[in-house]
Amino acid sequence: MALTPMMQQYFEIKEKHKDCILFFRLGDFYEMFFEDAETASRELELVLTGRDCGMEKRAPMCGIPFHSSEGYVARLVEKGYKVAICEQVEDPSKAKGIVKRDVIKIVTPGTLIDSNLLEDTRNNFIASVYVLEDRFSLSFCDISTGEFLTTSSFNSYFKAIDEMSKFSPAEIILVETKFSLKINLEKLIKSKFNLLINKVDEYSYTEDSLVDFDISNIKEEEKISSGILYSYIKETQKGSLSHVLKVERYDLENYMMLDSTSRKNLELTETIRGKSKKGSLIGALDKTKTPMGGRLLRKWIEEPLVKIDEINLRLEVVEEFIDNLNAAGDFKEFLSGVYDIERITSKISSGAVLPKDMVSLKNSLSLLPDIKESLSMCRSLALTKMHEEFDTLGDIHSLISSSIMDSPSLQIKEGNIIKDGYSIEVDELREAMQKGKQWIMDIESREREETGIKSLKVSYNKVFGYYIEVTKSNLSSVPENRYIRKQTLANCERYITEELKTIEEKVLGAEEKIKVIEYNLYQEIREKVALEIERILKTAKIIATIDVLLSFSEASFENGYVKPIISKDDVIDIKEGRHPVVERVIDGVFVPNCTYLNNASDTISIITGPNMAGKSTYMRQVALITLMAQIGCFVPASSAVIGIVDRIFTRIGASDDLSLGQSTFMVEMAEVSNILTNATRNSLVILDEVGRGTSTYDGLSIAWAVVDYIANSIGCKTLFATHYHELTELEEKIQGVKNYCISVKEHGEDIIFLRKIVPGGADKSYGIQVAKLAGLPDKVIDLSKTILQRLEENDINNKNTQSSKKIEPLKSNKGQLSLFDANSEDKGYEARSIDKENSKDIISKKERDVLKEIENIDIINMTPLDAINYIYKLKEKLKSK
Repeated sequence: MALTPMMQQYFEIKEKHKDCILFFRLGDFYEMFFEDAETASRELELVLTGRDCGMEKRAPMCGIPFHSSEGYVARLVEKGYKVAICEQVEDPSKAKGIVKRDVIKIVTPGTLIDSNLLEDTRNNFIASVYVLEDRFSLSFCDISTGEFLTTSSFNSYFKAIDEMSKFSPAEIILVETKFSLKINLEKLIKSKFNLLINKVDEYSYTEDSLVDFDISNIKEEEKISSGILYSYIKETQKGSLSHVLKVERYDLENYMMLDSTSRKNLELTETIRGKSKKGSLIGALDKTKTPMGGRLLRKWIEEPLVKIDEINLRLEVVEEFIDNLNAAGDFKEFLSGVYDIERITSKISSGAVLPKDMVSLKNSLSLLPDIKESLSMCRSLALTKMHEEFDTLGDIHSLISSSIMDSPSLQIKEGNIIKDGYSIEVDELREAMQKGKQWIMDIESREREETGIKSLKVSYNKVFGYYIEVTKSNLSSVPENRYIRKQTLANCERYITEELKTIEEKVLGAEEKIKVIEYNLYQEIREKVALEIERILKTAKIIATIDVLLSFSEASFENGYVKPIISKDDVIDIKEGRHPVVERVIDGVFVPNCTYLNNASDTISIITGPNMAGKSTYMRQVALITLMAQIGCFVPASSAVIGIVDRIFTRIGASDDLSLGQSTFMVEMAEVSNILTNATRNSLVILDEVGRGTSTYDGLSIAWAVVDYIANSIGCKTLFATHYHELTELEEKIQGVKNYCISVKEHGEDIIFLRKIVPGGADKSYGIQVAKLAGLPDKVIDLSKTILQRLEENDINNKNTQSSKKIEPLKSNKGQLSLFDANSEDKGYEARSIDKENSKDIISKKERDVLKEIENIDIINMTPLDAINYIYKLKEKLKSK
């Protein structure tokens, strides 16, 4: 059987887009066939039907209305699919044979520009990665804003992955080379990101790929990664990308380095649990009024500065806004009315801009003179420069204001877009549409009067249009010189006149003509605005910068932050520092703490104390205060002197990485290895409980060695929290090591956390008290105390006698083994005393096995958590039948 012409056309187009779900336009629907239909019906919950197409079996088919396709496309893209939009590219009424169709756009996760499908304050990057021997080149583009960035010279794929995670791309182009295949980069990317990966060959790059840009300062490997990325974008968008103005090369050395682990642990842009903005640093600082400002704030937090002059320029603006609340209030008012200019320009460039977007742009531009006027009254160097460079774009505002209606049609082909007075032709057609009926009535009245035919009427039908109808009895009164016979009927004759033909052309064609003319005029206006995109984006960038600095000032004023001193010295000196997030959510008063670190006498702080007392909060707040200072924000402290930090590293918490087959301890050691390999003398390192994932002596040895290595081989400022009290000895052994602890108040057997960091080391961990606070059963707590007492006694005896570390069984006063207290109220256990010598005659085999297991455990080398879990396991054994 031969395929139908329509299905032949479908297969020809589908062959070119095998990796996409093809939305094939048929009339008022987008139809999908075969595997695409099966996938779409499953993912979109559509009814799967069939269609005869000239094959033995009906083709599986499903469809959606074209006018409501955006939501369906968004759902597929969100699930990681690519969607090819195939439209009718000629008028069906004029087509000879089958209507011509072609793909006009490919929608992918990384190439979305529709603001309804994107988060306002988050960029939507598509990335490409190219590997040449041990060098990586990365390129990133957000076509919804026009940003296009590239960098290179990574000597580690872990560093490349860290840089990619900073941008959180929605899609990646993997340029396959023998080097990327050698390290299985695709598997590594999949283990770290849940996104669409497109693989292309390195030879798909040509010298013409970046012909639209000045690439004189771009390295060769960067040309390949950015060239392939740009080619992919052009291939999918199939339209103008005039808003992508340049490929901007950046050096990692210009910003503080933050690996993915540190960004996650410090919860810079989202919380570890819940992935929520609320509870993160950006949630505490974001007071921005525009989407552009929100995106720039995220970028600044991800890329703290390392140049003192640039940081101080920002701090000076924040200070001016705080000192001049009236000026700050004016800026807030003006910025609140500014729409997302960056994303509107991307729509203008691509031709996807709607009339309502143009009105939003016009309304935004109307505020620019006020913003410039406010800038003129500012004194800080950065704001003065912004005033000089600020373009109010008055000509663009005038063009849109004079041409586009204030409340235009939602679609560009429906008319009702162009303002009255902008086009004479549109005005005449609009008048014809509005007055056409009256014109017809006037003609009818006049013709009756002139001819004397009282029954004469002017009518209309779809076949003949407008006509004058005269009955047979009145034909003698018809003026032969003006009336032209059009149709003869049994009882009447129908005529037209030159005047009626003219009116007919105006009235009948006006509605369709005006839609076409308005559409063409709108496109002309769009093209005129598109020529000024570079000017528009430059102004948008200034607005975003003002917005972020204003946000810093508002957050600083509300929360009592102070201006930090950015120092050339290698010191971090924070007085009464606070955690910027925790202080906002706790019940009660947050307890501030001081910090002093340098690279000589106070390099490493060993911090001991119980869990839940605030060690992690304290260390994180030091890192966050340092980072906040280097993004140009005031900080939560009574005063702060911050020496420039080139990197912040954190090793906090326990987690495994099953995707790479790594245990919790292996992940911990890999993170420590990364820190020890990449930290420099100017870095800030946060280490929490290094070595706790293995046995006591192994862990202690590793923690000791790590402190020694940092002190003697790196020399960077470090906060090191630990439960290994033995490490407090290092204060006397290693230059630059100082002991601190969390102060605790004991009240009987209970403890109260005072949250204060004080000099000195803690002499115990209060683990059992913390376990009690956490709600462990009293029976477990009591038994833990007994075991701890016996362990401590045994450890003292071992130290005195240098004897075996084997633990003797716990004994009661009668010299008998005791599993549970004789006064136990737990009816699930039978309290009993057991004669050790005759135990096999008195107790069960299960109980003998438990006793034997207790005798043989190496409890000295167990962590407290392991011990508690072990006790619980024995308890469950005894309960089992």
